[in-house]
Amino acid sequence: MVIKLNAVITVIYVSDKSIKMTLILEFINGLADLLKAMSPYLLLGFFFAGVLKVWFPQKWINRYMGKSSWQSVVNTAILGIPLPLCSCGVIPTGISFYRNGASKGSSVSFLISTPQTGVDSLMVTYSLLGLPFAIIRIIVALITGVIGGGLTNLVAKKDEVNTAQAGVACESKRIKSKSGLYRVFHYGFYEFLMDIAKWLVIGLIIAGILAVLIPDDFFTQYLDNEPLSMLMVLVASVPLYLCATASVPIAAVLMLKGLSPGAALVLLMAGPATNAATITVIRKVFGSKTLFSYLGSIIAGALLFGTLINTFLPREWFALSEQALHHAHRHELLPEWFQIASAILLIGLIISGYIRNYQKRRKANFKTQSPKSVLFKPMTDSEAPSFNTPTLSNLTFSAPAPLTTVVIRVNGMTCSHCKASVEKNLMDLKDIELVTADPKTSRVSIDASSIDLKTIEQTVESLGYQYKGVVS
Repeated sequence: MVIKLNAVITVIYVSDKSIKMTLILEFINGLADLLKAMSPYLLLGFFFAGVLKVWFPQKWINRYMGKSSWQSVVNTAILGIPLPLCSCGVIPTGISFYRNGASKGSSVSFLISTPQTGVDSLMVTYSLLGLPFAIIRIIVALITGVIGGGLTNLVAKKDEVNTAQAGVACESKRIKSKSGLYRVFHYGFYEFLMDIAKWLVIGLIIAGILAVLIPDDFFTQYLDNEPLSMLMVLVASVPLYLCATASVPIAAVLMLKGLSPGAALVLLMAGPATNAATITVIRKVFGSKTLFSYLGSIIAGALLFGTLINTFLPREWFALSEQALHHAHRHELLPEWFQIASAILLIGLIISGYIRNYQKRRKANFKTQSPKSVLFKPMTDSEAPSFNTPTLSNLTFSAPAPLTTVVIRVNGMTCSHCKASVEKNLMDLKDIELVTADPKTSRVSIDASSIDLKTIEQTVESLGYQYKGVVS
């Protein structure tokens, strides 16, 4: 009896171990298929992101975003759709546009349309979900941005906007001595890649887990009510942060499990464009009426367009299969070796970026910070000696005031755009010599001859971040 019991236990243990190994292998295979399908288009998207960042004329923004009119709102939505900005980078950029002359409606149009798309996420959408879905994302982002901006111009004109200290919100650290092409690659394949790398990895892992754990017919068997499934996806998406690119593989896997195309569109709209931090910042910076028009446009637009897709568009346009995903959604023009090489290159760029960031942080910890300059003042004519021979005594030096270092905590910084925004605007304040922001630790080190914490707090808050006081 004991021998039989031990045999049964052994069989159960081996069986359980075999099931776990099978699930792990399925997860790895699914992750590899997603990565191969996405990588070529993602790399192309990063290149276009660098081109837009380096060569996009600032004068276009000043010319086409300045008026409180429908035309200005439309122009802004069109300009914002291809820009590679997630919601964390969009907020300070939108505030900066408003301060530099853009109307409030134009700013809100930018805040709605930009995070839903981006050239990188559109490339990934085309690779995983097909051309119809990529085109629909562009159309929906444009329409919801225009409606939200126009509604803001109508109902939120009197909302007070807190942009007193806001400056240039989103600047890449360009090395002017380098060529434009170098800056394109540096931004696209390092700065922007590292901004979304964490969220991209998280999105792929979530997609891989969902592919393993959710039954293939889950949504058709247990949640076949399409309006209810759209509402559930909306409720889950609004408070959470999902960047536009990372949300695509999740949507693809859920559609393979039976999720309707309309519900997938809700995820792709509400996930990137809304999250708890963004909602808080918009209310604080732009006002309650602006927040109402912002959220109302996104939520109503997501449900409306999701319903229209499910009702009127052929399901064949959105048909996905495991085999289609394995072959990069029927794009046979891309050979498998090219997909594998692209995936390896993408992984290498991400690892290299993290190593580089670690080395930079380590170097910053040991770097001796020095003031910007030593003040040098020649003597006036009345103070000069009567002889003409120049000597060291002809000159006087004034030593710089001693610097005080203060470290403050600033919540809400998540990327290089946030870092550049905080550093740029604090450096513009009087008596501040050096600012170093670290989004990973939420700390900002300030060297200054005199510290005005109230002004620093106002500047940080006006950019949409949360000032949490002095750390040391």
